Amino acid sequence: MHLSDNPATPAAATVSEWIRRAPKAVLHDHLDGGLRPATIVELAREHGYTALPTEDPAELAVWFRDAADSGSLERYLETFAHTCAVMQTREALQRIAAECAEDLAADGVVYAEIRYAPEQHLEGGLTLDEVVEAVNDGFREGERRAGGRITVRTLLTGMRHTDRSLEIAQLTVAHRENGVAGFDIAGGEIGNPPARHLPAFQHLKRENCHFTIHAGEAVGAESIHEAVQVCGTERIGHGVRITDDIAEDGTLGRLASYVRDNRIALEVCPTSNLQTGAAKDYASHPIDELRRLGFRITLNTDNRLVSGTTMSEEFQHMVDAFGYGPEVFEEFTVAALDAAFLPLPERQRLIDEVVRPGYAAL
Repeated sequence: MHLSDNPATPAAATVSEWIRRAPKAVLHDHLDGGLRPATIVELAREHGYTALPTEDPAELAVWFRDAADSGSLERYLETFAHTCAVMQTREALQRIAAECAEDLAADGVVYAEIRYAPEQHLEGGLTLDEVVEAVNDGFREGERRAGGRITVRTLLTGMRHTDRSLEIAQLTVAHRENGVAGFDIAGGEIGNPPARHLPAFQHLKRENCHFTIHAGEAVGAESIHEAVQVCGTERIGHGVRITDDIAEDGTLGRLASYVRDNRIALEVCPTSNLQTGAAKDYASHPIDELRRLGFRITLNTDNRLVSGTTMSEEFQHMVDAFGYGPEVFEEFTVAALDAAFLPLPERQRLIDEVVRPGYAAL
């Protein structure tokens, strides 16, 4: 049901309240893109990092959002130099992960897969294993602080422009019993095709380990084809350029049909897509067309600090643009849990015991 179809459409305040209360699941959220601004300032002072554009937390939050609103994925990615600079010690990583879990739980998120690139956190002398252990410890602490209202798993990310993806894939397998749910590659798509990291994906497949691939954000359908048909991804990070294989009348090409028919989940991040130029505005964002055509759609934040957003705000943007009501968001949330890199019994428990009752109560 769309809110616009309901003669008893609630007032804006009521809509905001049910959005806040609605159970949510996020599959695409970067740890280094979601820090609290005050934490960045405090850690920068502690570690002698002097390159921040401002030390006022409120101004810093605005700076990140403005810097990301460039329409360029490459410029968007430049903002992470400041966050990664303060994520180089065990204590900093533990704090940031714990706060991430707390913030998501406060926003109604009941399940989250948070991704980060361990290779970007070695400047303080940590090993790759120590980085993973610190982040996992932080998430367990954050789950405790949230009273068990959220379950957090991590995705270890290999960077497209470096040559450590196989090493990070091996790290993923080594830690999959300790809170690591799977693997991802990220970074600038242009000039860095996913097949460049084929050995990493082949290793993961041999080890029966989950992975997703950023594709179809800055590069078109050919990136998605390579991620799906060459690399064998289970999900697609962003994937909105699948529309390149859909005609104006809604007829699906062979790739689009394959992605839809095989229920390969799209990790859609509307606000981020506007910032990187993958979409013009919320009203013309392809998420609604893709949903109506039957694709498995999940709604995500990408980077809460850099994009200046939360899951509740992403919900609100979809209400404003398309009139979505609770039924659509339940659909998105169940789709996310169906596609989550969790064992089936855990996914089913969250759907049956948390998500379905939570939406029924709305």
